[in-house]
Amino acid sequence: MNPPPWTISHWFNTQAPVTLEALRGRAVLAVAFQMLCPGCVSQGLPQAQRARATFREDDLAVVGLHTVFEHHEAQGSATALEAFLHEYRITFPVGIDAQENGAPVTMRAYGMRGTPTTLLYDRTGQLRLHQFGHVEDMALGASIVAAMASEAPLSVESQATTGACAPDGCER
Repeated sequence: MNPPPWTISHWFNTQAPVTLEALRGRAVLAVAFQMLCPGCVSQGLPQAQRARATFREDDLAVVGLHTVFEHHEAQGSATALEAFLHEYRITFPVGIDAQENGAPVTMRAYGMRGTPTTLLYDRTGQLRLHQFGHVEDMALGASIVAAMASEAPLSVESQATTGACAPDGCER
């Protein structure tokens, strides 16, 4: 079964919209984040940047999904996100998850619990990892290698706490 498409209202750091179909043939690491989420800023986004620096772009595409479900006025504008991406030197493509009835569409389609959420797809476009909270670097690296080889998914259990914003993520 194919995963749902991303529903994006605006893209940064790319000339054209990014789709899972267009990325077929590469593994894809997508990190859903909010710029005011402590776990996203301290763990999720730096990890995505390390993955981008570690693996060749021909093998792994890295994408950010700005999925705002709280503090809409503070972090909901494209201008604020553009400044954030510049300040944190995030150069991989980042899309703003479209809003419908006050909720992020892609976040709802994937049943995400909060941010950060890591989505990892293999070269055929199959979703291999869907993880809320921080994923340890070694586990994520192993999962990325498996996704690049289109092997069976590796299981990574969530150790995230529940509630609003904790040090490793913000939950809906």
